[in-house]
Amino acid sequence: MNAVEQAQSEHSRVKFEKLIQAAQAIPPQVCAVAHPCDGTSLTAAVEATELGLIKAILVGPRSRIEAVAQESCLDISGLDLIDTPHSHASAHEAVALVRAGRASLLMKGSLHTDELMHEVVQTQTGLRTDRRLSHVFIMDVPTYPEPLFITDAAINIAPDLNCKADIVQNAIDLHLALGLGTPRVAILSAVEQINPKIPTTLEAAALCKMADRGQITGGILDGPLAMDNAISPEAASMKGLKSPVAGHAQILIVPDLEAGNMLAKNLSFLAGALAAGIVLGARVPIILTSRADTRQARLASCAVAAVYAHKRLEQAAATPV
Repeated sequence: MNAVEQAQSEHSRVKFEKLIQAAQAIPPQVCAVAHPCDGTSLTAAVEATELGLIKAILVGPRSRIEAVAQESCLDISGLDLIDTPHSHASAHEAVALVRAGRASLLMKGSLHTDELMHEVVQTQTGLRTDRRLSHVFIMDVPTYPEPLFITDAAINIAPDLNCKADIVQNAIDLHLALGLGTPRVAILSAVEQINPKIPTTLEAAALCKMADRGQITGGILDGPLAMDNAISPEAASMKGLKSPVAGHAQILIVPDLEAGNMLAKNLSFLAGALAAGIVLGARVPIILTSRADTRQARLASCAVAAVYAHKRLEQAAATPV
């Protein structure tokens, strides 16, 4: 067992367990699973269904899915299965199920992320809204006292200011929907002072002012903040930073995809963190899992998406027509 595996085994994962329990306390959300044609993705869909997190509809080549189920000793007899000829058709049909109102969640199977997202962003047949799509990692870090959101590390490569405003709002909405309270949002850069030579410091200041003016709502923003003084009270104190966010951030807004991806993977592979992940900003939450994810991380991704979808349905029902 290496150091990371030891850290993971010694950490109780209470944060993820609470998310899973929250999802089990509500009716399971119907989830269209696009092309679950390997053991990892099919097992995730079946186990999440057995735990009451989701109710999976399997979309893919029947013969391949049944063969994988047999090889992995999975019982899929109680699940709906829609037969498709290939991965592109699987993605198209899974998205169509959501558009038709037959599913309130979408989950990536063994097809490539780009293939699924291509169907999601189609103008006439996809799931786009007025909000920009963005990805959020919900990290269970052994050395951090609460769930840590990192966004966007998977969808938007080099987001501009308008895109970052949506990225921030998506993450705030998720944090609130999960019942985690008003989030403290750190806009990350290399330094904590505004420097015209570092464009991300200017964007951070603009995002904070947008929050002051009500263009971003529901969270407490501060930035620019360097990584250390975003999450370390000691570092924030040494720099003389006084804000509710500095040293106690719950959401980290990264400058770009590369920075976010490296940060999330550093936490996973060097600090023993687990990462659940979903895409927001579409008509429904989209569950993106990786072959490198642990079982608990996959289930936590399903749980997060289910709770968020349920909360959105409640809000829609309470909104006057």
